[in-house]
Amino acid sequence: MDASHEEIARSAEFLSMPRKRMGAGLVALDDQMRVLLVEPTYKTHWEVPGGLVELGEPPRVAVARECREELGFDVTIGRLLVMDWVPPRRLPDDGLMLLYAAGSIDSSRIVLPPEELKSWLWCDREMMQDRLSDFMFRRLDAALTAISTGTVAELENGYLTDLL
Repeated sequence: MDASHEEIARSAEFLSMPRKRMGAGLVALDDQMRVLLVEPTYKTHWEVPGGLVELGEPPRVAVARECREELGFDVTIGRLLVMDWVPPRRLPDDGLMLLYAAGSIDSSRIVLPPEELKSWLWCDREMMQDRLSDFMFRRLDAALTAISTGTVAELENGYLTDLL
């Protein structure tokens, strides 16, 4: 007789399996190939729109949800651009961070949640480097390479390991 889903979920073996946190972000470009960045109220560095993937939530659904919450409207989610494995840092676990391409963004529709985001800006490469953390800049730079080459960038801690 097979164990039930609930029994498996409570088993010591299952509970001892590794867990990874997962994040999903959006790479939106304007007609000048500048990237949309948002300025969080709770961090010193800027980010792309996105956030953590909730338990049982597909990453593509998560980035759509996060963008709706952060930008105030539904955004078309395109193809996967980046898959970045990140080691434990502030948190004791490792993670997998994904970046997706965006469809066209009408920036006149952006309404930021003031408790979460201070501002937004279309940024060229130099502006991105000034505003992003080093690892996020590397991840976003890889995303731009993936866009221009039609590939998916595989990274480890923001460093390119392969273009798929």
